[in-house]
Amino acid sequence: MTVATQATTPATFEIKSANLPLVALLLKSTDLAAVSRELTQRFGDVPDFFDQDPLMIDLSPLQAAARASGKPVGEIDFSTLIALLGTYQLVPVAVKGGNPAQMAAALQAGLLPVPDAHLVTPRPAAAPAAPVAAAQAPAAPPQGALVIEKPLRSGQQVYARGRDLIVLAMVNAGAEVIADGHIHVYAPLRGKAMAGARGNTDARIFALALEAELLSIAGVYRTSEHPLPPGVAGRPVQVQLVPGPGGDKLVMNVMA
Repeated sequence: MTVATQATTPATFEIKSANLPLVALLLKSTDLAAVSRELTQRFGDVPDFFDQDPLMIDLSPLQAAARASGKPVGEIDFSTLIALLGTYQLVPVAVKGGNPAQMAAALQAGLLPVPDAHLVTPRPAAAPAAPVAAAQAPAAPPQGALVIEKPLRSGQQVYARGRDLIVLAMVNAGAEVIADGHIHVYAPLRGKAMAGARGNTDARIFALALEAELLSIAGVYRTSEHPLPPGVAGRPVQVQLVPGPGGDKLVMNVMA
């Protein structure tokens, strides 16, 4: 027998399920001074890289390192870590992967335990391109590429957030081009180029004449302190990130 009962819907609110994309910070060290230095090196020149993005702190790498070394993981000052991340317009809201003491300390600092959250591998030209925690709602169509037609002088910086970047003129030494997706420079590239800035390991850099001061894809970088391989400097080149047993490395291929 089927019985139907009258239901009452509240007039002032509704409760529904929701998915929230989170930037994930995989913490590999409890030395917050070292973390601060590396954050400054990577994001100090890009003040608008994050825009109050909610963040999950993943402590799993610390546990893996502890198991491998047989040494206990040091304590984490979550209040200091949260304040540090806040200076980069990141909003820590959740934590996972810690031992019981770490999770208790994180909870005391106001972070929400999310043991079931998982990382999603970003895809090329997807927005956002960072690893995210848990499932996402259907993504909006990716934005078109940001196109720059004028030369970039020393000190200038362009960031294509959530999309590719196309530069039709020279990127001079001291200039920076950054993109969450691919970077195309149809002119000499003499400054710094950082593709896959939010973790997109499939991003690539294309340059009509490669003479860059720095090349970076998903945080793996090469500076001018290491000369370009023979036959690459000044040539049309494609740069991509290739995984290997010794870790990811940048591979440069001269284009015909």
